[in-house]
Amino acid sequence: MEHPLALKALAHFDDLFPMEDMRSTSTDGKDETSSGGIVEQISSFAGFGSKTVCITEAGIPYFVNEFWTSGQRQAHSIHEVSYRACFKPQLPEFFISRVTKLGDKVLDPFMGRGTTPVQAALMGRKPVGNDINPLSTLLTRPRLRVPSIRNVALALQSIDWSAKSPVREDLHAFYHPQTLRQIELLRSHIQQYAPLHQGDPDPVWDWIRMVAINRLTGHSNGFFSVYSLPPNQAVSVASQLKINEKRNQVPPPRNIAELILKKSRSLLRDGSPQWHSRSELICGRADALQPIAPASVALTVTSPPFLDVVHYADDNWLRCWFAGIDVDNISISMHKGEAAWTEMVRSVLLEQARVLQPSGLVAFEVGEVRNGKVLLERLVWEAANGLPFERLGVMVNQQEFTKTANCWGVGNNAKGTNTNRIVLLRRRHDG
Repeated sequence: MEHPLALKALAHFDDLFPMEDMRSTSTDGKDETSSGGIVEQISSFAGFGSKTVCITEAGIPYFVNEFWTSGQRQAHSIHEVSYRACFKPQLPEFFISRVTKLGDKVLDPFMGRGTTPVQAALMGRKPVGNDINPLSTLLTRPRLRVPSIRNVALALQSIDWSAKSPVREDLHAFYHPQTLRQIELLRSHIQQYAPLHQGDPDPVWDWIRMVAINRLTGHSNGFFSVYSLPPNQAVSVASQLKINEKRNQVPPPRNIAELILKKSRSLLRDGSPQWHSRSELICGRADALQPIAPASVALTVTSPPFLDVVHYADDNWLRCWFAGIDVDNISISMHKGEAAWTEMVRSVLLEQARVLQPSGLVAFEVGEVRNGKVLLERLVWEAANGLPFERLGVMVNQQEFTKTANCWGVGNNAKGTNTNRIVLLRRRHDG
C-alpha cells in the first residue's frame, strides 16, 4: 500500500520533472544516466525492496528511501581512515555511478578525510578535492598514490628506534615514555623526508604519516595510546588524565613500526588500487577554488561543517601537532547562526556554479542538528535561490526508521545525525 503522502506527491511529480528532461548516455560499456535523469532514478529506486516516497514539504520535493546502507557492497578497505562527521563511501558512489563517466572530474570542496576523491579514483574518475585544513590533504593524498608494503617496511626499518629524542612531556598522559620517544623520532624522519609544505613529498613517508596520524589515539591495543576516546577525536591532556584515573590505567609500551605496518596491510587488504589519473588537491577556502578550471567538474559530492556541532580543530589537535600544523592559523568555519551559515553556503554554491559543467550535479549532504530543530537542507535550498542552478529536490537516505513520518522529527539517536539529507542542484546552461 502506497504511503498517502507519496500518492499526493506522485500526482504532481510529472509537472515538477517532465520526462523529456530525463536524458541518458552510454559509458563504460554500460548504461549510465546523466544528471538530467537522476531524479527519475531516485524516484523509482527500489534497491532494498521499498519504493521511494515522494512528498513535498515547504515547497521542496523530498525523496525518501533507503538508498544505501553500511552493508551495501562493502566499501574498499582503503577508506578505513577515521575522521569526525564523515559520510560513508556509498554516498558518493551512488552519484558517481549514475551521473559520471570514466575520466570525469569529481569534486569535494570540503573533503575532510577524502571519501569523495578516493571513491572517485576507485571508480576511474579524476579526483578533485579541497579543504581549509592541510590535515585533509595529509589524509587523502597518500591513498591516491599507494606505496608498496615492502617499501613502507624498509622505510620504518631505516629508523634507529633506540635513539634519544626530546619529547613533549604532557603527552605522557597518552603514551608510555618509550612509545612517546618513538613517536617523536618518527615525526623527525617525516619532517625530513616529507616536509609539510612540500607539494610532492616522498609517497612512502607521506603514507607512513597518514597511517601514524590515524594510530595516535584510540580505544584498543591497535593504537599508540592508552585507552582513550575513539580515534576520530582527541581529548585534551586534562581529560585524558581523568580517563586514566577513572580507569586506573597507565599507558603501555607500543611497537610503533609494527602498528603502522598492521594498519597499512588492513587498508590494502582489498588490494592496492591502481589509479588512472593524477589527483587535484587544494588547501584553501571552499568558495575560492581558483586552481580548478571553469566548467570542468561533472559532479560535486560534499558535506559542509554543520553550524557549531563539530569542533574540528579541537578534535584534531593531536593529529595537527604530529603533522606540524598550527591550528591557530587555520580559519575553520564555525557558524553559530543560521543566517551566517546560509551566507557561507551561498558563497560556496556561487563558486560551484563557476567550476561545474553545464548540467553538472551538486549533491550537498547535510544532517540533522540541534535535535532536528534546524533542517539544514532548507537553508541550502534558500541559499541556492537565484543562482544558476535547478533545484531538483532533497534526497533523504532513511536510517532505521519504521515510517516516513519519522524523517520529519527525531525518532532515534536523538542527539546525533539520524538521516543523510542531500540537496540536489543541477547547473543550468545559462547564467
